[in-house]
Amino acid sequence: MDITLEVIPLPVSDVDRARDFYRDKVGFHVDIDQEVMPGMRIVQLTPPGSGCSIALGESIWQMTPGPTPAPGSYQGLQLCVADIKAAHAELVARGLDVSEPVQYSPDDGATFMHFQDPDGNGWAVQEYRRRATEPLHQLLADLKRQQA
Repeated sequence: MDITLEVIPLPVSDVDRARDFYRDKVGFHVDIDQEVMPGMRIVQLTPPGSGCSIALGESIWQMTPGPTPAPGSYQGLQLCVADIKAAHAELVARGLDVSEPVQYSPDDGATFMHFQDPDGNGWAVQEYRRRATEPLHQLLADLKRQQA
């Protein structure tokens, strides 16, 4: 059985402001922005090249058992890029307040930069140079073929 992680609900205080931020400053694609049932508007955004999206909406949390997380309470969400210097330049050009990349070691996967959304949800951007030649979706497809 395959199980994929495809959508992460993100707690925000203003859906329109968050949608605009992720679309305009971070470069996510708006997949859905509609009322999916009476009184329930969902905004789903996907980073370019990703198989996982974020979902915004005031009513999302009514469908999820447990406590409702506070806007800005998510920390450590992580994006991966093949070239962190190019990603940094693009994000800065979009107007995103993102930290300078920090290399913790020369190993692939050891360079990071960080930003927060308007509510304070914290994101890391990790450089994983291997993704330039080995996209994750291709590796997973190859692995599945090998297992068959």
